[in-house]
Amino acid sequence: MNSHAIEFRGVPCIEIERDGSRAIVALHGAQVLSWRDATGHEHLFLGERAEFGSGKAIRGGIPVIFPQFAARGPWRRHGFARIMPWQFDGGIADAAHFTLDVQASAEWPHACELSLAVELQARRLCVRLCVTNTGITPFEFTAALHSYLRVSALESAALHGLEPCDFVDSAANATPCSATQAPIRFDREVDHIYGDVQAPLILSDGVHQIAIAQEGFSDVVVWNPGAQLATTIADLAPDEYRRFVCVEAAQVLQARRLEPGMLWQGRQILG
Repeated sequence: MNSHAIEFRGVPCIEIERDGSRAIVALHGAQVLSWRDATGHEHLFLGERAEFGSGKAIRGGIPVIFPQFAARGPWRRHGFARIMPWQFDGGIADAAHFTLDVQASAEWPHACELSLAVELQARRLCVRLCVTNTGITPFEFTAALHSYLRVSALESAALHGLEPCDFVDSAANATPCSATQAPIRFDREVDHIYGDVQAPLILSDGVHQIAIAQEGFSDVVVWNPGAQLATTIADLAPDEYRRFVCVEAAQVLQARRLEPGMLWQGRQILG
């Protein structure tokens, strides 16, 4: 694996390459911004209005959500990991490694270390998130890899593999819903949390398809704002909502508890 520092949209990034596959990872949030497989196809969506300033959350790619998912708790919405500067530790065992050393503060009163490993193959991207409790007290957290997957046209997109799963509809005040027994389509706002997901998923758009698997994370979040909500999102250009579906490896419905010195890890595999 080769890696080198670049600047992308004005922020420091690491570009990595292996077997003809390329990825760009911002040090801001250790956020994967782009992944082109060995055929040259871009699999991730990145908004043309995405904000890259200090303290800003970047719309697109694979944001790291920690220590809280959305507003499901007392901390900052989607946490602080995605807006913090991470350190690049180099390439180790065919993966690029990034770390964030978190000290106890008013925002998060626990010491911990986050690490992210990005591994490429010709037609596969694997992103692994590790959380280590480096403090002296236990803590609970939720987390996600908030992957924005590019589609050619939302109206032709379908997500397969969640047909037998019950879900929570976050767009309807967290209403519990029974399994639909049908692929997910995106003709309106979709904001679902699926628990205890086992099967690999397939996202297809009539032109391309991608397999999505995960380990360590127990839940999957599926999100697209739909036409109406998209008009209220300032960092989303008109009609850009039609270019992505978020399929997130997540730990949301049941928080993870880490005792001092303990480690948790989860990963998402695309391709």
